[in-house]
Amino acid sequence: MATDATGYIKHHLTNLTYGELPAGYERLDENGKVVEELTEATWTLAHSGQEAVDMGFWAFNVDSLAWSIGLAIVLMFIFGRAAKKATTGVPTGMQNFVEVIIGFIDNTVKETFHGKNPIVAPLALTVFTWVFMMNLMDLIPVDIIPKLFELSWVAAGGDAHQAYMKIVPSTDPNITAGLAISVFALMIFYGIKVKGIGGFMAELTLHPFNVKNPVVQALFIPVNFALEVLGLIAKPISLALRLFGNMYAGEMIFILIALMFSTGMALGLFAGVLQWAWAVFHILVITLQAFIFMMLTIVYLGMAHEDH
Repeated sequence: MATDATGYIKHHLTNLTYGELPAGYERLDENGKVVEELTEATWTLAHSGQEAVDMGFWAFNVDSLAWSIGLAIVLMFIFGRAAKKATTGVPTGMQNFVEVIIGFIDNTVKETFHGKNPIVAPLALTVFTWVFMMNLMDLIPVDIIPKLFELSWVAAGGDAHQAYMKIVPSTDPNITAGLAISVFALMIFYGIKVKGIGGFMAELTLHPFNVKNPVVQALFIPVNFALEVLGLIAKPISLALRLFGNMYAGEMIFILIALMFSTGMALGLFAGVLQWAWAVFHILVITLQAFIFMMLTIVYLGMAHEDH
């Protein structure tokens, strides 16, 4: 039972990964027996979590990319349709829903961001809605879509043990890191654009320790630079890991609850109540995490626009 539970959890937490395996690589089946030895370097789908690891940095998590891009297309369709059908009268239905979101984010940006940059509000809207949609996938029962994918995979001639499908992109650190690095790149770009190279470097070398004596200040420059660079790099890392950690933990709890359904009637009924309660609470979590990611994006860009 413990082995089955461990395999169930690992299967649900493994991405469908595409990457390159080196020549001479031995591919194993689920029992650890060698089933194939590659004669040359080969780009292929990973047959196990270990193969995904062995593919290295340039491997692609196909499921995370497909779901995140698909959700972005859904968002563009919703907002595009609402824009085309917008009227000057009293908004109703989808137009009202979209206007409420836009108004909320626009007011948030006005209260938080004090610079002048027309890209910040659209960026905040994109970040909030996209992260929210990715988080929202966590409320879909953990077995539905993976099972449908497994049936399709087997029908196409594949092995059921190799049918990996993670549908929550924000439980993949590659996705959250990609979002965070994009925000970090904008921070650096606008920091240099607003302050200039000299001002940007001065911000990194003359703070937090600043004295009037130039000799003493020169001694503080390496210390200031180390502290400021460390703080700068910590921003995207914390941004990515905060979202990933919260969503990964939530997904893990849903998987553990799903395991309880196979342990008998009594625990199955309790699992049903527990799943409902956790889903209701998780609605707050997924919304809060999207809001925090958006707020930190606005705050970090606001700091990049501050010119002392």
